[in-house]
Amino acid sequence: MGIKYIVVLICLWAWSGSLAFATTSSNDGLLRVSLKRRSLDLNSLHAARIKEGVYSNGLNNLEANVVYLKNYLDAQYYGEISIGSPPQYFNVVFDTGSSNLWVPSSKCVLSIACYFHSKYKSRLSKTYTKIGIPCKIPYGHESISGFFSEDNVRVGDITIKHQVSIVTSALNKGLLLAIFQEFAEITKEGNLAFLALQFDGILGLGFQDISVKKATPVWYNMIEQGRIKQQIFSLWLNNDPMEKIGGEIVFGGIDWRHFRGDHTYVPITKNGYWQIQVGDILVGKNSTGFVIILFCSCLNLIGLCEGGCAAIVDSGTSLIAGPTTVVTQINHAIGASGFVSFECKNVLHNYGNMLWEFITSGLQPEIICGEIGLCSYNNRSHITDVIETVVHSENWDKSSSKKKPLCTLCDMIVFWIQVQFKQKNTKERIFKYVDEVRVYIQRKKGQYSRTFEYTISDVMFGFNILVLKLCERLPNPMGQSFIDCDSVSTMPSITFTIGNKPFTLSPEQYILRVEHGCSSLCYVGFVALDVPPPQGPLWVLGDIFLGAYHTVFDFGNLRIGFAKAA
Repeated sequence: MGIKYIVVLICLWAWSGSLAFATTSSNDGLLRVSLKRRSLDLNSLHAARIKEGVYSNGLNNLEANVVYLKNYLDAQYYGEISIGSPPQYFNVVFDTGSSNLWVPSSKCVLSIACYFHSKYKSRLSKTYTKIGIPCKIPYGHESISGFFSEDNVRVGDITIKHQVSIVTSALNKGLLLAIFQEFAEITKEGNLAFLALQFDGILGLGFQDISVKKATPVWYNMIEQGRIKQQIFSLWLNNDPMEKIGGEIVFGGIDWRHFRGDHTYVPITKNGYWQIQVGDILVGKNSTGFVIILFCSCLNLIGLCEGGCAAIVDSGTSLIAGPTTVVTQINHAIGASGFVSFECKNVLHNYGNMLWEFITSGLQPEIICGEIGLCSYNNRSHITDVIETVVHSENWDKSSSKKKPLCTLCDMIVFWIQVQFKQKNTKERIFKYVDEVRVYIQRKKGQYSRTFEYTISDVMFGFNILVLKLCERLPNPMGQSFIDCDSVSTMPSITFTIGNKPFTLSPEQYILRVEHGCSSLCYVGFVALDVPPPQGPLWVLGDIFLGAYHTVFDFGNLRIGFAKAA
């Protein structure tokens, strides 16, 4: 009999320990939610493209309402919440890049994805309140749809009352704190890719400004109902694949075990997203010219901005997205192989000599592409049209106007050349390419000689080879670039300047190693994202950056803090 009691006690102890492992609320008054982590696979990386599209909420009624939309197919970190009384459990992504709470609905019967994920059953909850207002949430070219409901939501040890959420037909799983909360029940999800997701829903931690139908976010209700100690939450992502715990989100404070040194705080520049300002981007010790070189407002399209650029800190995506111009320079510096742009080579083939002559003659860079007939900046709609053409077309449909993508590429080439000319070794690199080709030809003819003079045509030839190498490093707008896994240790670091301080990523931090069959593939964690003014240029700092730096989201003081993760 005594042995049975001992066994029961051991089982109870183990059971309680497993609960404490998932979510803990310690004596320091902080709410801790442990995060699970899934490994990225090749399919999810190919599917998880950060896209641009129309900003459905029309924040601030800006004229150019184009910002990025994401589809969560690369989301790695998620945790558990419950909705209703008695609780119904879901795995959700804690997403600082959105503001709604949504989970699949039991009324989702026409979407296959809903049958593979937990669904909210309102009839089983004693605290459910019907709202029924329909809603639609866009993701790239598609959307999920459902309606709003209200119920208690539990995140860790906190219950949020009267929380309104969206009940959807997407695959969602979440870990919530209990509040009577508005949320969305999803009843229709149009993308079969959601079948593979390991989470059920999304718990948005952004501002109410971008909330669909202006529904009150869970985070707001935590504050208003006095459920947390301070108006901050902090995020730690564990990059160690051997560790069981994928990370931790702490509501109401900071866990000092998860970072080293002091946080560098920078102000939020615009409510809606957790948006800050970033300065120059360095590859190794070399500037990308991101802030230094200014052409004109029209060239903001390719990644230039005065005094820095906007950056959204987004825990809902794994990658780092930025202007094509800078991502191309990163790819070029690290030797990444990406989408070989035939359009870029076409610009070089037809206009390379003219570009060289205009640039070396001192013509203003902002009018060069207009002078050769590829661009017309008098038409303001040009910017948005180019973005839509480049980003949303797999092959840049050749049946449509060719001038739009060619104009974009011309702008990018001119910008890149200007950056190269600011580096002392550009002329030497041009002559180096000329030498290599001449030596090859002379050896073929058996007339090898080390002494020859450079002609103007030689210089232009070397220039074309130099830009050709740029074309070959262009990132694919619809996917990622890759590198040889054996070269990771020799690659340069990438540094973001935030709050006038450097935040450096090592190659091991910004390269994603994905197992593919019996081999490994290494993907560059940077993807191209071009957003026109006034919303852009724009960076998105996803989990690659957040894994390297413990992050504090200070809602009370409208600021974000970064410190090295421990």
